[in-house]
Amino acid sequence: MARLVAAFGSSHSVMLGCELEDWLNKFAIADRALPFYDRRGKSLSFDQVLAEAPADAAEYVTPEAITRRFHDMQHALREMKQRLQAAKLDALVIVGDDQHELFRDQHMPSIGIYYGETIRNAARTEIPPDQWYKRAQMRRLEEKEERHYGCHAPLGLHLIGGLRDREFDIAAVAGIGREQYEGHAYSFVHRWYLGGVELPIVPVFLNTYYDPNQPLPRRCVKLGIAIREAVEAYPGDLRVGIMASGGLSHFRVEEDLDRGLLEALKRKDLDYLAGLQP
Repeated sequence: MARLVAAFGSSHSVMLGCELEDWLNKFAIADRALPFYDRRGKSLSFDQVLAEAPADAAEYVTPEAITRRFHDMQHALREMKQRLQAAKLDALVIVGDDQHELFRDQHMPSIGIYYGETIRNAARTEIPPDQWYKRAQMRRLEEKEERHYGCHAPLGLHLIGGLRDREFDIAAVAGIGREQYEGHAYSFVHRWYLGGVELPIVPVFLNTYYDPNQPLPRRCVKLGIAIREAVEAYPGDLRVGIMASGGLSHFRVEEDLDRGLLEALKRKDLDYLAGLQP
C-alpha cells in the first residue's frame, strides 16, 4: 500500500525569484503603488498600512537587515530542496492556488485534481532590463524551451475517486489547452526544488481567491485528512509526499496570523486551523 511519508510547505512569492538589489531598492518604491487590503477585503492605502506598522518596524528595513533576510531565504530554499530530494519519493502531491492561469470565472472549480500524463511549463520570453519584477516572475518558466513534466496519472485518478467516495465534489482535469501551462504554484516547485529530479506530481487546485466558491478553512482541513486517507488506500507500493505551495499573510505582513498558523501546524492543532476566518 502507498504511504504518505513526507509533507512540505513553501511560499512561491515572486520575492523568492528576485535579486538582492531588488530587495534593497526596488520594492521600497514598488510597494507604494501596490493595492493593500485588510482581512475583510477592505482597500487600504500605503500610508494607512504604514501607520499601523510596529514601533520597531524601521529596524527591519535597514540594508543590513534586508540583506540578512535575503541570505536566510536563499539558505531555506536550498534546505527545502535537499530535504525534498532526500525523501526519495515516488510521487509528490502539490496543493496550490490557480490565479486565472488554467481556470477563469466562466468555470472556476472550488477543488480540482489533474490526472494527465504530463503537464507543460512554458519557456521564458525576452524581458527588457528595466522590468525587474517581470524578470523575477519569468524565473518560474523554462530558460530556453518548454518542458513537459511527468505526472502520476494513476494516483491522480485514484485521488479523484477516493475524494468522491468521501463526498468531495472534484473537478477532474485531464489536460490543459495548447497555449496553457502549469500555474506558478507548480512551476515554482519544479524550478526551485525538483531541478534534476524526475519526480511525477499530482497537481491539486484550490480556489483561494475568487468569489463565490472558495473552500472554507474547515473544508480544507477535511480535504487534507481525506487526501491522506485516499493516498494510503492506493494499492501500489509508493512513497508519496505532499507539498503546500502558497503563502501566509498576503499584501501585508500580519505576524499574529502567520505565527498562530505556524504554531498550530507544529502542534497539529486541526481545530485551530479549521477555525480560521476567511
